[in-house]
Amino acid sequence: MLSYIKKVEDMSLNAWPSHQIQIYDGWLLRFSYFYTHRTNSVEQIGTSTIPLDEKISFCENIYRHWGTPCIFKISPLIDPAFDQKLASMGYRIAHPTETKTMNLSQFVPSDLSVRVNLDREISWNWLDALFSFKGTTSMIHRRIVPTMYAAIPKDTVAASITQDNRIVAIGLGILDRDHIGLYAIHVDPSYRRRHYGHAICQSILMEGIRQGATRAYLQVVPDNVSAKNLYRNLGFEDCYNYWFRLKNVR
Repeated sequence: MLSYIKKVEDMSLNAWPSHQIQIYDGWLLRFSYFYTHRTNSVEQIGTSTIPLDEKISFCENIYRHWGTPCIFKISPLIDPAFDQKLASMGYRIAHPTETKTMNLSQFVPSDLSVRVNLDREISWNWLDALFSFKGTTSMIHRRIVPTMYAAIPKDTVAASITQDNRIVAIGLGILDRDHIGLYAIHVDPSYRRRHYGHAICQSILMEGIRQGATRAYLQVVPDNVSAKNLYRNLGFEDCYNYWFRLKNVR
């Protein structure tokens, strides 16, 4: 099981590059002006040789210089003693996340009542819709986020639904090895309850199958009940959870 979790964690790193990355003794220090926890945190990917207290202090100094909280990602791959150490140092749990996976051989598509547009490239119109759905107004984020999406090193499937001459739903599929990951699933609030989210996800999964994917994965926060219901109806099952440990160091 841990080997599969490592595979999904590696694919999620590929899927969501940070604006800047430093490598430090088997740790990745990721920085993206605090756009998301994932892209602005420390991830452990290799063996450590430097004492933990020294490494944690180094990370805190780096994130202090960057002007953001110091954040560590905690997954089942991380020694529980490290999580406990951070807790004893005043790091609080933030942004718990559920990872769900699916065997695509068991996926049963339904008839779609709406046309879903699929593109290999992530267009400016798609990005503008993303910013609108997320309420992104920070000029720094609006400048760097397109470069982060452009830096994705894997094939992508940018899905969208257009109604009334504007994009009202989006989603992104990212192909890696035999998997397709689902990211950035958003529906305009005024167009919800029309099964647009289901149509977006199903279209991405079907395109993934067409391109050779045999499994799918995604991440969702526990309190997003509507999204979790959608993913369960599609056939996704619980795989593992992760969370972040955060402390303000400014």
